[in-house]
Amino acid sequence: MATTTKKHTPTSTAFYAQAVISFVVSLGAVGLGVAYLPVDGWVRAFLALGLLFTVTSAFTLAKCIRDRQEEQYLASRVDQARLEKLLAEHDPFKVEAI
Repeated sequence: MATTTKKHTPTSTAFYAQAVISFVVSLGAVGLGVAYLPVDGWVRAFLALGLLFTVTSAFTLAKCIRDRQEEQYLASRVDQARLEKLLAEHDPFKVEAI
């Protein structure tokens, strides 16, 4: 039976660094904007909690999407293994005895 390897393209170090840096810069910029906003403390706290909730929900959404993709990959691997087994067992030149 032939084995198949997962077609996985690893994330380059530069892309990972760019993603982390852009996340930190954007979060810092919005955090500074909320901190220096000329409003009452309650409004500033509300906006900070809203920012925190947005960030945590974005991480949760990304994790759910990743998990769903992994589940679909696993299901397709099982189907592919079944197909390979059937093809390996099939012999078109086999003569059936009567």
